[in-house]
Amino acid sequence: MLPNLSVIFVVIAVVFLAIVLDRVLFKPLLRVMRERETAIKSAMQAAESAAAKAQAASAEFDANVTAARADLYKQMDERRRAAEVYRKELVAQTKADVDAQLASAKAELEAQAAEAKARLDAEAEQLGRDIASKVLGRPS
Repeated sequence: MLPNLSVIFVVIAVVFLAIVLDRVLFKPLLRVMRERETAIKSAMQAAESAAAKAQAASAEFDANVTAARADLYKQMDERRRAAEVYRKELVAQTKADVDAQLASAKAELEAQAAEAKARLDAEAEQLGRDIASKVLGRPS
């Protein structure tokens, strides 16, 4: 018993169709799918690398900002200290100038007071003589 020729024809047609579909459809389709998978993997790796670089750059930026802020605070503190020293020197110099002017004015005032007292004493003595001469009626 020989199989029917139509069955052999169908088997040959199915094998031929399988070979044609494999070469024309399945192999190109699998190649495209592998290429896409490779492209997706490389894109994911690139994205992860970019994210790592961005995070590193962000950390470096934060460190630079922190360092700059610390430097700024240090400079501000140094300038504040320098201004405080300058203010103290200025106050001390001004106080010394005021004390010197006050001492000079006091000395000048004492000298003027002594001169006025001496003049008043001399005038009082002269007035006393003038009064005495007029009261007594004799010239001084």
